[in-house]
Amino acid sequence: MKLERKAEIIAVGSELLLGQIANTNAQFISKQLAEIGINVFYHTAVGDNPERLKQVIKTAQERSDFIIFSGGLGPTKDDLTKETIAEVVGRPLQLDEEAFQSIEDYFKKTNRTMSPNNRKQALILEGSDVLPNRFGMAPGMLLEHESRFYMLLPGPPKELNPMFENEAKPLILEKLGSKEKIVSRVLRFFGIGESQLETDLEDLIDAQTNPTIAPLAADGEVTLRLTAKHADPAETERLLKETEDRILERVGEFFYGYDDTSLVEELAKACVRKGMTLSAAESFTGGLFSSWLTELSGASEYFRGGAVCYTNELKVSAAGVSEETLNRFGAVSAECAKELAAGIRNKTGSDIGISFTGVAGPNTQEGHPAGKVFIGVSVNGKAEEVHEFMFAGSRSAVRKRSAKYGCHLLLNVLGK
Repeated sequence: MKLERKAEIIAVGSELLLGQIANTNAQFISKQLAEIGINVFYHTAVGDNPERLKQVIKTAQERSDFIIFSGGLGPTKDDLTKETIAEVVGRPLQLDEEAFQSIEDYFKKTNRTMSPNNRKQALILEGSDVLPNRFGMAPGMLLEHESRFYMLLPGPPKELNPMFENEAKPLILEKLGSKEKIVSRVLRFFGIGESQLETDLEDLIDAQTNPTIAPLAADGEVTLRLTAKHADPAETERLLKETEDRILERVGEFFYGYDDTSLVEELAKACVRKGMTLSAAESFTGGLFSSWLTELSGASEYFRGGAVCYTNELKVSAAGVSEETLNRFGAVSAECAKELAAGIRNKTGSDIGISFTGVAGPNTQEGHPAGKVFIGVSVNGKAEEVHEFMFAGSRSAVRKRSAKYGCHLLLNVLGK
């Protein structure tokens, strides 16, 4: 049958209605379906109540031909999603032996005793295609019944996300009779806002067909997800590369990496590639920048160390800032930032020193408002640079944005 591509997502779980958890599953599924051309017109959340769930299903049947459920596949009495669907569509539940064996193996592997009610998790709607759960117990399933698709997925995102990407999406494309392969690539940008990026690329975004271009802002950064589809992998790659090149012609100065990378990961790679070492003197960031670097395996290859110079006394003793500079210009100043960066570089013997001094907030300091930040950069053999910023947001947001801008500044230095 040809799917008309009118989809609806039904999230099952009273915890959603109580506000105990956010419905991130619906967001994730909607994005995934959009990539393969299926339009989602409705999101519904319903509690663990069979009568209300029945009503929601019947409403969905009147307006959608692809109904996706998340949650309610567990072993407890209030996990009633598939039982309720079975009753509404008139399909019995049956034990899937492979799923049951997988659940038994899961308990053996984790040295736990399987309860009789765990058998319930291996029940599937008769005639459905099973979606193996490789990160949990309850399998998902896809049932085609009377011109509609019913897809059932587990509630935990750590189970649902990989199941959808690896099992469900290929099956949907197969059911649609599509021979096209979907390939996505994420371009990551920093130093440009989402609205400005969209303005600069407005005509490309408006004209998108294949590949599609989806902007997304996240934690002070902006990403573009490019998704292309074609039966020929070489053509898919050509489409992606052509679109990427057109985008980078306009906003390439803000581009720093692909897919799941981060600014600090790219900084680490650049240091290794250039054979250069770093050190950091941090005041208001409290070691945040250094902790990001040292979270990465192999950080000792490029990160010499540093100091959290929170007080003026430590700025003098740990990083060599002169008392005259502090008395004349203050700790929150370009002059202090320069001496911090140069001092920590000299004390650690590194190639590059970076410093962070500023006002995280919420109160003012030395006459400077919350969000005023100076980042100093000292490169061996070159004059110190200082970059001044004014950030908005909470204390935590100012600290994080400052550390990210520090990574970005050093990427530019290493790029030169």
